Amino acid sequence: MRHQMRGDDPASRAARWARRRTHAAGDWPAAALADRKAGQTVSVVLPARNEQDTVGAIVATVRRQLLDRHGLVDEILVVDSRSTDATARVAAAAGATVVSQDEATRGLPRLDGKGDALWAGLARSRGDLVVFLDADLREFDAAYVTGLLGPLLADPAVAYVKGFYHRPLRLAGGAEPDGGGRVTELVARPLLNMFWPELSRVVQPLSGEYAGRRAVLERLPFASGYAVETALLIDLVALVGLDALAQVDLGERHHRHQDNQALGRMSAQILHAVWSRLQRRGWVDGQAAPATLLTQFARAADGRQVSTTDISVAERPPLRDVAAAHRAAPR
Repeated sequence: MRHQMRGDDPASRAARWARRRTHAAGDWPAAALADRKAGQTVSVVLPARNEQDTVGAIVATVRRQLLDRHGLVDEILVVDSRSTDATARVAAAAGATVVSQDEATRGLPRLDGKGDALWAGLARSRGDLVVFLDADLREFDAAYVTGLLGPLLADPAVAYVKGFYHRPLRLAGGAEPDGGGRVTELVARPLLNMFWPELSRVVQPLSGEYAGRRAVLERLPFASGYAVETALLIDLVALVGLDALAQVDLGERHHRHQDNQALGRMSAQILHAVWSRLQRRGWVDGQAAPATLLTQFARAADGRQVSTTDISVAERPPLRDVAAAHRAAPR
């Protein structure tokens, strides 16, 4: 039996990675990054569903500070994920190119949720480097974008960058400084530590702010719904290795919080994404798939209201494969 060398266990590798690949957003001024582009183009993509109150300010800040002033960003694309409010109109008025999720995936099976909107954004954007931002951010700072781009422009060995931050949870009597990451701490982090301990030093595996090289992103499947961030991390380690990942401290994140039932559905989708990847590794019985219905209970006037939700997770195949199949199809 081959004995594992001391210091070469997953926890040690994770610690070494964190020391080498953890940065702060303030390390990367926009003007200096623009000088490093060397002909590369940058797209900022926001998946948005009913975010009329916040998407305009984010788009306007990126456009004013990073596109117009510094030329760091070349394209701002908002993917309207079947909004029923003025999200698309507000985003366009602020200076974004807006495309609907259904338009971007026309001719493909219909999927729901954030992961599909992200895939659509990748498909319709043009940049060599792609920055993904959630569209519900409040008090948005352009340093989110510069921080995520910094490691990619500074080191060609970095393929993907995750953001992390403090996430205060607003409560009736004030705020809990780091109470906003409940699904991370109760579901995602324990699972990653158990099965992918090399990812144990990723501070916020579920953060919605990250950036990557198109050449790598197009080789990855995108899980539907809220499973996408967990699935991307796991698949990236398998595809490019831990050292090709980096993380950046973006400071503090303010956004709309979801209720416990929504967080329960998110957790269930994450569990499904993890199960599918464990099955691919042969660690679980692939003949017995998990159930896809989640039953939840809410207080009602006459006792408890019961609801059942399909939390199954589908996947868009890698964009590169879809494009190749399209080119090969008879015309």
